[in-house]
Amino acid sequence: MRFAAIDIGSNAIRLLFSNVYETQSGPIIKKASLIRIPIRLGEDSFNLNRITEEKEAKLIKSMLAFRNLMEAYDVVSYKACATSAMRDAENGPDVIKRIFKKSGVQLNIIDGESEAELIFQTHIADALDASKTYLYMDVGGGSTEYTVFKDGEKVIARSFNIGTIRLRDNIVKEGVWDEMNTWLRMVGKKFDPDLVIGSGGNINKLFKLSSLPPMKILKNAKLKHLKEHLESFSLEDRIEVLGLRPDRADVIIPAADLFLNTLKQAKISGILVPKVGLADGIVHKLYHDYKAQNG
Repeated sequence: MRFAAIDIGSNAIRLLFSNVYETQSGPIIKKASLIRIPIRLGEDSFNLNRITEEKEAKLIKSMLAFRNLMEAYDVVSYKACATSAMRDAENGPDVIKRIFKKSGVQLNIIDGESEAELIFQTHIADALDASKTYLYMDVGGGSTEYTVFKDGEKVIARSFNIGTIRLRDNIVKEGVWDEMNTWLRMVGKKFDPDLVIGSGGNINKLFKLSSLPPMKILKNAKLKHLKEHLESFSLEDRIEVLGLRPDRADVIIPAADLFLNTLKQAKISGILVPKVGLADGIVHKLYHDYKAQNG
């Protein structure tokens, strides 16, 4: 059976199709295809506090295309979640109504903690050493979500309005950095996490650039070196020479700064990058909801 997840982020929107194979040892969930469109809602929302007509028109076109693809793929069910950019836009609820009217796709605005909860639906904790403590960190364009796992359980979660687009445009509100750093230092002292679990497109790309084997630890020093390497290229050369997408090339350094700051404040030595995100979590939840209803 096939499920679809739509993630309306601050930097890009994504449509993920995943197949679920039911086996005697449990369900196996495999990505079938992923479509990503760099609409950059955060540029509107974080600077203007609203979604412009131009971005709304692009969203409507994208949702119409996504709906047609979901019908062609014959999905069992879908869920569409909108995060920080839509949350912060004054006209977000009105935009969502118009999108539904014109495309038939219902978007759900979710808060930072719900975002983190959905990502845990991927059973990320099952793949970790339950005896260790982890600080899960998801960096988006508008916000950064943190959750502490101890003994395989979620113990504390927090969301801060610091993201890569806000950093790039220098529009992080006064006091948010101090608030975040105070919280991170508390986490370091109280829980002493062994590792950060990194999520989001930027850390996935940084990990790929590191040339490390899958599930190896991206150490503080290696990440610092990667950031310095990226900074030695102009924006144009990051695109032309390093092959980064334009909408990745201008936010990857702010993302590296966020991860490095987290390692420093919480006194953690490295990052594990399992390459799961919100869309993966949505698919897991859709499958579990389907099983709960259909047995």
